[in-house]
Order: sequence, then C-alpha cells, then structure tokens
Amino acid sequence: MFVKNGFCLYLALSILIKMKSTLTAFLLLLTSFCFSQSKTEIYVIGNIHDSVPNYHSKILFDILDKVKPDIILHEVDTQGMKDYENSIKITENEIKASNTYLKKYPKTLRFPFDFEGRNQYRKDRGMVPTDNLSVKLIDSLYQAKKLTPSEAKIYENFTNLTKELMKIAELSPENFNNATTDQISGKRQNAQYSELLKIIETRPEFAKRFVVKPNGEKISYRDGFTLMSGFWDLRNQTMAKNIDKIAETHPGKKIVVLTGFLHRYYILKELRRINNGTFVIKEFYD
Repeated sequence: MFVKNGFCLYLALSILIKMKSTLTAFLLLLTSFCFSQSKTEIYVIGNIHDSVPNYHSKILFDILDKVKPDIILHEVDTQGMKDYENSIKITENEIKASNTYLKKYPKTLRFPFDFEGRNQYRKDRGMVPTDNLSVKLIDSLYQAKKLTPSEAKIYENFTNLTKELMKIAELSPENFNNATTDQISGKRQNAQYSELLKIIETRPEFAKRFVVKPNGEKISYRDGFTLMSGFWDLRNQTMAKNIDKIAETHPGKKIVVLTGFLHRYYILKELRRINNGTFVIKEFYD
C-alpha cells in the first residue's frame, strides 16, 4: 500500500513539475513576444527633396499613411522645424507630406533631428562655398586634361557613381530605399569626401584659391573642403544619436525618419551600431 501510494505521489509530483516547466516556458515566450511587440520601430525613408514625376509629396504621404507613424522626424534643426510649423519654406516633399499627414492624424508628434545650426556652422567655418568650388575646380582641371591619370580615374569614379544614383532616383521610392542603393550611396559619398580629398590635398591649385568667411578671414579651398569632409561624418553621426535619443524617450512608438536618400546608408549604419536592443529598424514596404 505504501509503495502504491508512494508511486502515485511520485507520479503526481512529476506531472506538476512538467506542468510548471511548460508554464514557465509559455510565460517566457509570452513575455518575449510582448516585449518584441512593444519595441520602438524606426523607418528611415530616403527622399528626393524636390518634387519630380516619380516622387512627390502625394507619394510620400501614401507611404506615411501606410506605415502610420506616431512620430515623424525631419532633417532640419530646431529653427528649421519652427519654419516648417509656421509654414515657412514648405517647398520640400517631406514637409508637404508631413503636413497632410498631420491634418489626418493630429496627435502625430514631429521633431527635428539634424545637427543644430548646420547651415551657419558650415558658412562660419568656410566649408561653404569651398566644397562646391573645389569640385568645380576638379572638373575644370579634368576637362582641360590637367589631372594625372590616377586623379582622372578618381574623378571619373565619382561622376559615374553620381550618374548611377541619378538614374535610380528616377524610379519608384523602393529603388532608392534598399540595401543595394545604400551601398552605392556609401561608395559615392566616400568618393566625394575621401577620394576627391586626395586630389585636393596634393594639387597646389586648391591651396592658392581662397574664399572669405563671414568673420573676414580667408580660407583656402583645400582647408574648407577638408573641414567639410570631416563634417559629413560628424553630421550623420549626430543625426543618428538624435534619432536614438528620441526613440529612448518615446518607447514603443513607430518613428519615421525623413532624410535625403544619400544620408540613409550612414544613418542606418550608425543606428545599428548604437542600438542596444530597444528598437527595430524596418522598411516602409515590408
């Protein structure tokens, strides 16, 4: 009798242990699922700022309406966001689509995420207009066949990548919002801010031409372009940090980041690097 009762007790305990184990596994799975469901979702949408036949504010609004973000981030600083909200400078696709979306979903939050005072910062330090003037000077040297063979090859690579992206920009937005185009964009920006810089650093023409900064000081094309090359990294890294901060203070929300598509690859790279598991990155067409 004791043996029989002991066996029954053993059997009952075994069943309880198995049930507890199964329940624990179920609760862990449920917790994991609920946590994943509550993670912040970030959609980085690369844009063409000005309206063109294949991409305009109505197309972007339809994308926003599909994703239904709680928060929209704009590639402007604080002053730029104030201008947007006061209906100043509303020519770009992003703000037009954002305004239309806000009318339909009034509770949507909007924030700037760009480097603060970016335009004045670049002017004050002479990055503008030395950046464009330097590229124009390289082009004129190329047209005059004054570049060395290796320099000409660098410039041709830069222009070919630019043309490739221009063709992609004539297609639907899915075509300039994917990993393949991100890779081409990265190569193109590296060609501009790293490879072209090699030409500018070695040729004397860029050290002998100057612009005057707002404070009256002169700066050479070479020094101005060098500063702009560094600012490309600083600006994109700052934008990614700002996005991350907003995501941290608004957990569990859908966030759409509107940026020029040449910035997309860098922002995504930085977000993946600094992500501590609090958000997931998604594409608008998934």
